[in-house]
Amino acid sequence: MTNNMEEKLLDLLCDQAASGLNEDERLQLEKLSAGANSDMDAQSLELAAAAIMMAEMGAIEAMPSHLEASIAAAAGKYFTAKGSESSIHESIHDQPTKAFKWQETRPSRSFFDWFGWAIAAAACVALIGTFIYEQNRIGDLQAKVMQLTPTPVVEETLAQKRDRLKKEAADVTRAEWTKGNVKDSEGVMGEVVWSDEKQEGYMTFRGLPVNDANKEAYQLWIFEDGKLEPHPKDGGVFNVSSDGEVVVAIKAKLKTNAPKAFAVTIEKPGGVVVSDRTKIAALAPVKTA
Repeated sequence: MTNNMEEKLLDLLCDQAASGLNEDERLQLEKLSAGANSDMDAQSLELAAAAIMMAEMGAIEAMPSHLEASIAAAAGKYFTAKGSESSIHESIHDQPTKAFKWQETRPSRSFFDWFGWAIAAAACVALIGTFIYEQNRIGDLQAKVMQLTPTPVVEETLAQKRDRLKKEAADVTRAEWTKGNVKDSEGVMGEVVWSDEKQEGYMTFRGLPVNDANKEAYQLWIFEDGKLEPHPKDGGVFNVSSDGEVVVAIKAKLKTNAPKAFAVTIEKPGGVVVSDRTKIAALAPVKTA
């Protein structure tokens, strides 16, 4: 290596130790270092650079006397003459201990915080009040509907009406059915109950044959004369559509008092004004006391 190259290498090493190299300078240093055969190395130059920098700093100024005295006085409070570590701990533990009391800190609330809670509480109260009001209003509406809605009346059956008439009416007239002059109705049985006061009565049949309503009908006649007058009172037209016990309401066209006998004839559909009495299905004379 030539003297110029060695000088350049020395300059680069000094610059590296003192302030660092840029990329171009670093590449130059690598090339020169690869061909160098001298005993210079980067560590020795770094040490030399450090010595130069220390030399340039100049003499270190002494600590002011008053600052030194203050530090010494403060150190005397915590360290003994020996300055041992155990003395430090003893000095610390010799200090009186204070009782520790936990005190929970409560965050202070602003007016807006309390105002928000007040609004929420008022909303809850309003909601509860609205719910109670609506429940009462619904209850009132239900009560009004119950008042306006008529209670359904269970219609009594004819058998129930007959039984009620027997219990309530004080002037009930009774008569038992017997056979008439029609062959098929020989086994007819049952009774008639009638009240002059209520102008109400019912017929009960057992064994009265079912009739064809398109061809014929049964018609009741009420006799007030024991001799079976020629023009008895019409008690209504009816049909029998089932076997077993049949209850029929008496539908008197005229007011009837103290009947003496009841007769059922077979007539044309719709009935007749005057019966020829050729087909008497059943006859019920009233028994006198």
